[in-house]
Amino acid sequence: MSSAPDATPGPSAAPAAAATQAAPPRFLLYTLGAVALAGLVSSTLLWQRLGAIQEALARQSQDANTQAIEARTLARQAQEQATEASARLAVQEARVNEVALQRSQLEELMRSLSRSRDENLLVDLESSLRLAQQQAQLTGSLEPLVGALKNAQQRIERAAQPRLAPVQRAIGRDLERIGSASVTDTSGMLARLDDLVRQVDELPLANAVALAAATRRLQAQPTAPGAPGSQDAWWTWLQRAGLVVLDEAKGLVRVSRIDQPEAALLAPDQAFFLRENLKLKLLNARMGVLARQLDSARTDLTAATAALNRYFDPASRRTQSAATVLQQVQASMKVAELPRPDETLSALATAAAGR
Repeated sequence: MSSAPDATPGPSAAPAAAATQAAPPRFLLYTLGAVALAGLVSSTLLWQRLGAIQEALARQSQDANTQAIEARTLARQAQEQATEASARLAVQEARVNEVALQRSQLEELMRSLSRSRDENLLVDLESSLRLAQQQAQLTGSLEPLVGALKNAQQRIERAAQPRLAPVQRAIGRDLERIGSASVTDTSGMLARLDDLVRQVDELPLANAVALAAATRRLQAQPTAPGAPGSQDAWWTWLQRAGLVVLDEAKGLVRVSRIDQPEAALLAPDQAFFLRENLKLKLLNARMGVLARQLDSARTDLTAATAALNRYFDPASRRTQSAATVLQQVQASMKVAELPRPDETLSALATAAAGR
């Protein structure tokens, strides 16, 4: 029988095992080298790209700086041009103002040469009197006219010209006549009309039903039925409840005399429009007084009085007070015309014609 071979490895098998054990570290080194090479390449590429980006940013920054410098230069030039233009405009405006001033002075000199001092005084007095007369007609007050006459009298006294003595006497007569004249109290009438407009909403209508006495009893605080210490609490409560029911029953039917049937058939929405219509008539009368159109104002007040007597309760104190105020306003509207300074104007015209 042959003997089994020896399992112990020989000398030739040792290098193979050593080579097998040394292979993985070399592969790892190759791998690490490849990774390092790839990282170096990528770093180089990134560095080149970063350098390109920096160069682009530098060029853009330089371009922006150049544009900013050009913009500042253009802005400086535009500012200088605007300053120069404003200076030229100011010079031209000064020249225009100077020319206008010279023209006005020349016109004033020509007017002063064409008229004498007295003629200027007469023209000024006449224009001031006519203007004051227009103001008096618009405002309904004689104060502007009286002030203009007094001012004219003082100026004539300072002038001390004998030829203006008739004008001074005419001014005195006009002052006496205007001072004794009576005019319509416009402010008082306007105040009364404003009060009437505010009171329209409070005027009772002719078909308004009076409040029952039960409302006043319900406002009282009756004693509670179960309150301690009151023996007649139940009886008092029942008595008050019965009085309330009785008053309500009496108020279901109300018999009264109304002379105007349309006032009794007035609906609540129609009552609202009736009050607004009355306000409009009063406001129209107020505008007529302000515009010095007394005939129109008197017509509106007559219509307002007719509506007040037809649709509102004549037994109410407020209605009676409103009717009294309307009568007073109508009575205060006088047709008397405002006095005119005719004598003074005639004397001024005569003095101007006599030269």
